[in-house]
Amino acid sequence: MFEGRRQILLLFFIIIGLVFLGKLFFLQVIDDSYEKAADNNAIRKIIQIPFRGEVYDRHHKLIVYNTPVYDLYITPRKAHVRDTLQFCQLFGITRAYFDSTCKQARAYSRVKPFLFLKHLSKEDFARVQDAMVDFPGFTFTTTAFRTYQSKAFSNALGYVAEINPNSLQNQKDDYYRQGDYVGVSGIESFYEEDLRGQRGVKYRMVNSNGVEKGDFKEGRLDIQPIAGKNLYTGVDIRLQEYADSLMQHKVGSVVAIEPSTGEILTMVSAPSYDPSLLAGRNFSKYYRDLALDPMKPLLNRPPSAYYRPGSTFKLIQALVGLQLGIITPASVFTHAGAPVKCHSHNTSHNDLHNAIQWSCNPYFYHAFRKILYEDTQGNTYERSAQGLQRWSELVANFGFGRKLGVDLGNEKKGILPNVEYYNRVYKGENTWKFSNIYSLSIGEGELVVNPLKMANVAAIIANRGWYIPPHLVKAIGDNKVVDPFYKTPVSVGIDAKHFGVVIEGMKDAVLHGTVGGDGKIPDIVMCGKTGTSQNAKGEDHSVFIAFAPKDNPKIAIAVFVENAGFGGFAAAPIASLIIEKYLKGKVDRKAVEEKFMNKSYLPNVLSVTGPRPQKTKKDTLK
Repeated sequence: MFEGRRQILLLFFIIIGLVFLGKLFFLQVIDDSYEKAADNNAIRKIIQIPFRGEVYDRHHKLIVYNTPVYDLYITPRKAHVRDTLQFCQLFGITRAYFDSTCKQARAYSRVKPFLFLKHLSKEDFARVQDAMVDFPGFTFTTTAFRTYQSKAFSNALGYVAEINPNSLQNQKDDYYRQGDYVGVSGIESFYEEDLRGQRGVKYRMVNSNGVEKGDFKEGRLDIQPIAGKNLYTGVDIRLQEYADSLMQHKVGSVVAIEPSTGEILTMVSAPSYDPSLLAGRNFSKYYRDLALDPMKPLLNRPPSAYYRPGSTFKLIQALVGLQLGIITPASVFTHAGAPVKCHSHNTSHNDLHNAIQWSCNPYFYHAFRKILYEDTQGNTYERSAQGLQRWSELVANFGFGRKLGVDLGNEKKGILPNVEYYNRVYKGENTWKFSNIYSLSIGEGELVVNPLKMANVAAIIANRGWYIPPHLVKAIGDNKVVDPFYKTPVSVGIDAKHFGVVIEGMKDAVLHGTVGGDGKIPDIVMCGKTGTSQNAKGEDHSVFIAFAPKDNPKIAIAVFVENAGFGGFAAAPIASLIIEKYLKGKVDRKAVEEKFMNKSYLPNVLSVTGPRPQKTKKDTLK
C-alpha cells in the first residue's frame, strides 16, 4: 500500500515537471513575444497610421482628402543628440523648442515615443532622412493632414485636431496615442470611428546606431493599416458654395433639404472660416483667432443657434387647428379684440388661406385662443392648461422641443413650452392662462427653434405630413452602408387633406403676398412663408421657409439672416436664388443675385446667436 502511494506521488511530480517543461518550450521556441521584448533594442516597432476616409458630395465630387506628411517622434531612453545646434538647424527649430519638447517627452515616458515635430512635408523628409543616422532615438511615422477642395461646408464638415489629454485618458478602446488626430466637430467627429480606419504595425530590424537593416521575420508579424471609410454626403458642393457667397457680409444660416429623402443639400453657417486654416502645424494660432472672433465663425448655427420662428410658425398653428377640428379652411377671424398688430391687407373675408398669404397676426391670435379654450372644462386657468397640453403634443411631432437626430453632435433641442414649463415659470398650477402666453400664436414668446428644424418643417409640408430625419451623410464606405434611421419616414400626425389650404396660402404669399419682388422666381412655383423673428437687441431677424416646385417638390429650405428685418425682403430673396440655382442649374435674375451677394447686414448685428428665451408680455410683430 505504501509502495502504491509513492508511485502516485512520483507520477504527480512527473506530470508537474512535464507541464513546466512544456510551458518553457512554448515560451522559448513557439511564442516569440518574449523574444521581441528581449530584442527591443534591435527591433523597432513602427505604428502605421491609416489614411482617414475621404468625403464626397452627392455628385461624387471630392470635398476633403488627405495629403501625406511625416511626424517625428522621440523615445527619450534611446535619444542621443551630440550636436544640438546641427539638429535644430536641420529641422528649423529653436533651442528653446528642442529643450522644452525633450522635457515634455521625458515627463510623459522615457520608453514611449513622444511627438517631437509634426507635419513635415515629403520634401522636408527627403532632406533630413540621411542625417538621422547621427540622431538615434528619433523615428518618423507617416500620417496625413486634411486637404480641402473648397472653402465651403467647413462648419458642418468640422475639423480634426490633436487629441487632448482628457480624451486620451478617457478613451474606451485604447486606440489613440499622444499626438494622434481625431475628429473634433461636425461629421468629422460624428463619424470618427468610420473615418479613422485601423492602424497597422511594422517591425524593422535596426543596428546599434539605429540604422534600419530590413524587415523583422520578413514582415510576417506586420499588420497592414486599413484606410478609413469614405463618406458620401447628400450635399451639393456647388450649391453650398453658391449659398455661401449669398451669405457673405451677413450672420445667419441656410439649410436646404431634399424632402423625399431627408438628405441635406446645403448647410451654411455665416460667417464661416477657411477649413485649411485648421489643418497643419499652425492649428493653434488660427484656432485661437477664430475662437476669439466675436462673430463666432466656429459656431455651426443651423443645428445649434437659437431663434424664435416668428410668423413661419403660423403654418404649424394652422395645421394643428385643422387636425383638432377647431378651425376649418373657411374659418374667419377679424382683427377685433386682438392685441397684436397686422399687415395692411383686405380683411373682408379673412379665411385661413388669406391669413397665411398675408401673415395675419390677429387671425392666429384668435385661432390659438380657440385651440386652448374649445372643448375644455373648468376656469380659464384650467382650460388654458388642457388646451396647451393637446396643442404642445401635436407641435412636438414637428420636432419642436426635441432633437431631430441629424448626424451632427451639436444639435440643440430648442424649447417647446408646455404645461410643466409654464408651471415652473409661473411657480404653480392655475397661475397662468392664455393672456400670459398668447405670443406663442405667432411664433414668439418662449418658443425657440434652430434653422435646421424650420427647414424640416418646410419638408414636412412639401411631403404633406411626413419627413425622413435630415442627414448629411447618405452612405458610408465602398458598400454604401446606410443607417436605417435615415431611411425611415416619420409621420407628424396631421392628415394629408389638411395641407392643401396651407400650401395654396404659401404659394400666394410668394406670388402676391408678403414676399417682395426680389423673392419671386418667374418660371418656378415656390411655396413659402415669411417670418420676422423678434430680437431684443437691434433689428429683428429675417426668416423665410419654402419649398419648390409646388408639385413634386425637390427642395425645401430655411433662411435666417440676423438683424436684417422683415423676412420678405432679406431671407426670401436669398432662398429664392438658391432654389433657382438648384432647380435650373443657373440663375437668370442677375441683378437680384448681385444685390444680395453684395448686401451687408453686419452693421446691424448686435447679437450673433439670436435672443435667449424670455417671457414676452406683448407682441408687436410687423
